[in-house]
Amino acid sequence: MGECKGKIVLALGGNALQDSKGPATAEAQLDVVKRTCDYIIQLVEKGYEIAIVHGNGPQVGRILMASETAKDVTPAMPFDVCGVMSQGYIGYHIQQALRSALRHKVREIPVVTLVTQMVVDPEDPAFQNPTKPIGSFYSEEEAKKLAAEKGYVMKEDSGRGWRRVVPSPLPLRIVEIDTVKRLWDSTIVITAGGGGIPVVELPDGTLEGIAAVIDKDFAAELLAEQVDADVLMILTEVEKVSINFNKPNQQELSEITIEEAERYIAEGHFAPGSMLPKVQAAIKFVKANPGKRAIITSLFKAIDALEGKTGTAIIG
Repeated sequence: MGECKGKIVLALGGNALQDSKGPATAEAQLDVVKRTCDYIIQLVEKGYEIAIVHGNGPQVGRILMASETAKDVTPAMPFDVCGVMSQGYIGYHIQQALRSALRHKVREIPVVTLVTQMVVDPEDPAFQNPTKPIGSFYSEEEAKKLAAEKGYVMKEDSGRGWRRVVPSPLPLRIVEIDTVKRLWDSTIVITAGGGGIPVVELPDGTLEGIAAVIDKDFAAELLAEQVDADVLMILTEVEKVSINFNKPNQQELSEITIEEAERYIAEGHFAPGSMLPKVQAAIKFVKANPGKRAIITSLFKAIDALEGKTGTAIIG
């Protein structure tokens, strides 16, 4: 990809894929992704090499809902297959938009989506405690009805409404990591979409899908470790991480150490399924890579955050 200024793994949050106030259509998603890619290519223009990991919570939830709704007409798809479908269509949108933006503003660089499997532990305690929000937001009344009718586990999500939650096991191994490494020098790879498709390894070495959604921030962290990235950049809706979020004494954080971040976690400042996994993934990356940075910031401030002008940087 030319002279490399540094290697970055980008973890794209939901606002990079979908406008929460707009319609939940594929066409609307593509429009949002086009705007997102205008920001992503700024990193390429600056000379950084990138790989992209994205979430899929709303999309996989809708795919599953559509499949279950149509079960009397055509068999419902298993959860892992719904995850693969979300990887494919989100990746397709990012590929299309990013390739177009690159052609017009930088240069021709191949962009590819890699269907990515992620090995998890079937005994992971996450399977006994679902926490990962997927699908649409519901009122409390609607949530209780869904829980009663379908057996879903429903939880309130950061004051925004109620959502279905599913197990979110930790990723142990990226099955296709060797392919990602081979492609790195020539291609922008969209990989581990939705955190990767959760699979368990059977005694004979074969892989089998399992119903769960891996948090994309932990997937991006594992990828960043394995490709020897210089920066793990987690892009979300807010410019900086805050403690006492949405309270009168809210305080934004610019640069914090691992020890400070761990203390804030212990004090309960970060919501599970929301900011908590982002901070935990950032800590994990910096612990494993002394001297490197993990940055949490908004999509629109990525360059400024890299230059230390904004964002929250977790350092050793």
